[in-house]
Amino acid sequence: MTPSRDDRVDAVFFALGDPTRRRLIDRLSESPGTATELSAGLPITRQGVTKHLAALHQAGLVEAERSGREVRYRLSPGPLADAAAWMGEVGAEWDRRLARLRRHLSGRDSSAG
Repeated sequence: MTPSRDDRVDAVFFALGDPTRRRLIDRLSESPGTATELSAGLPITRQGVTKHLAALHQAGLVEAERSGREVRYRLSPGPLADAAAWMGEVGAEWDRRLARLRRHLSGRDSSAG
């Protein structure tokens, strides 16, 4: 069964809720890399980075490609676009609600709902 859009967006926000994962996304936005390359300068082990990459992969944010003994990770921006679209929709709904409230408070709202 294919996950719903809401499930995919939830997975993205869960994955991005961790600062280490956000740093990995930043690094992968510059260029693909292996867990060893990506762990350079981070305060966690390569194995820790691998676990974070697995969470990002599960959310669809990174793709992994094996080449011999190495696994190279690269950013997969599609799920970020889904999350950004969701935020845009929520923001637009709040803009509509605030506009109705402004009209209501200024006495120009003739609708009851």
